[in-house]
Amino acid sequence: MRTIRLAGCFVQQSIPMFGLFKKKDPAAALKKEAARLEEEAYQLSRTDRKAADLKTAEAAALWQKIEALEKK
Repeated sequence: MRTIRLAGCFVQQSIPMFGLFKKKDPAAALKKEAARLEEEAYQLSRTDRKAADLKTAEAAALWQKIEALEKK
């Protein structure tokens, strides 16, 4: 695993060697989507603050879902 910085937070990214046989992690897809939303919010924060706040709220909701999945 490697850690990358994206939109002000650190996200762990796995480097698959044999991704064909690996089980899909449902939280990984959500983390990627949340990071994308945070990056969009950061870009929007310079021009449209209201839209940036909406994207940030969407990302926060996704992070809550991720935390709930990881607790299971």
